[in-house]
Amino acid sequence: MTERGTSVNHGAKAYRRLNVSSMVDSANPQQLIQMMFDGALARLKRARGCIEHGDIPGRTEGIDGALAILSALQGCLDHEKGGQLAENLDALYDYMQRRLYRAQVDNEAAIVDEVVDLLRTLADAWEAIEPATSTEPVRPATTA
Repeated sequence: MTERGTSVNHGAKAYRRLNVSSMVDSANPQQLIQMMFDGALARLKRARGCIEHGDIPGRTEGIDGALAILSALQGCLDHEKGGQLAENLDALYDYMQRRLYRAQVDNEAAIVDEVVDLLRTLADAWEAIEPATSTEPVRPATTA
């Protein structure tokens, strides 16, 4: 690659990072979760393609990225307020992570597809939720 091509490539990567950063900064909590779902799905799509083409480092990078996002989603769960739903999501995120570890070991695209289907179902459900009217957290009313 030419020096100019390398420079353009670095510029494009920097722009993507800046663009993602500004999107994150301006997103409400619901949008942030949707962005995490989208990011995990994109990484799994890449991982699946890498499995098909025998690109082990690419597969590893894609699955590792998806695992990090699933872990972050799991860490966002509020078990006190979320009750049974939070427990169920926690178990589902744990299951998806275990399946991705298996996909990594077995180099198996079908397992990645299974996780993609589960994650897409969650993402679609999340997207269907009516967005909050404010990006500010709800605060308890105070009495005077």
